[in-house]
Amino acid sequence: MTTPVAIITGGSRGLGAVLVRRFWQAGFSLAIVARNASDIRRVLSDLPVRDGQFATEYACDLADARQVEALVDVLCEKLPRLDVLVNNAAIHGAIGPFISNDLDEWRNAIQVNLIAPVTLCHGLATIIAESGGGSIINLSGGGSTSPRANFSAYATAKTGLVRFSETLAEELRLAQVRVNCIAPGAMQTDMLKEVLAIGEGAAGGREFALANKVFVEGGASTERVADLALFLATDVSKGISGKLISAVWDDWENWPLHLEELTSTDVYTLRRLTGRDRGFTWVDK
Repeated sequence: MTTPVAIITGGSRGLGAVLVRRFWQAGFSLAIVARNASDIRRVLSDLPVRDGQFATEYACDLADARQVEALVDVLCEKLPRLDVLVNNAAIHGAIGPFISNDLDEWRNAIQVNLIAPVTLCHGLATIIAESGGGSIINLSGGGSTSPRANFSAYATAKTGLVRFSETLAEELRLAQVRVNCIAPGAMQTDMLKEVLAIGEGAAGGREFALANKVFVEGGASTERVADLALFLATDVSKGISGKLISAVWDDWENWPLHLEELTSTDVYTLRRLTGRDRGFTWVDK
């Protein structure tokens, strides 16, 4: 039996480290991407040795477009096959009112959160198709389905990533490559700690209160997000593509029972709401 191979970006800490552990337990060989090689090695050291599986480190700063392009070349050369790409790495970038943001920080967030995943998809989707098909999983985030004041760079990038994923899903459908986004929910991660560290003045009262609540009461489960990622990575989710899926709120385990409705409608996708959708009579023409 051929061992499936998965790439996980941002795999050295937080949700990424959980994904690495869970995919390894599920029998995947792994290419782990993160900025710091020593951090990746620390995660690798916790993985038990398994026959037929390998785990390899790839240090790359996703904020550097040239490094990302070079990474694609190396992955294409080194990996025997590719079944799953998980674009997990992300940064908040500039936090605070947009007119006060440093535009270099803003552009940096777009590079890490949108352009880097797009570059990886561009370079690696063909390999997934040639390996017999598989799955691309992009991590969405707060701001992709509704405005997120004081986080304009992050929200813009993640919204773009969702629409890109929907579009790519259509293009790759015949190649048997599924493309979906996961909305993980607010988790106890270093990114959320950043909201507390920057303070209510920049983050805003709502965001600051939510971050506090998550660290006091507990937030979304990283294990639950990993469950969804593995669901999307395996054939049990075959036929599900082009969707934005909440790890917390959606009953995704039962979606395979409703494939006809999922594939023939626009549920779980980004769409423009019209007055007619809300029953407004004044929109009739």
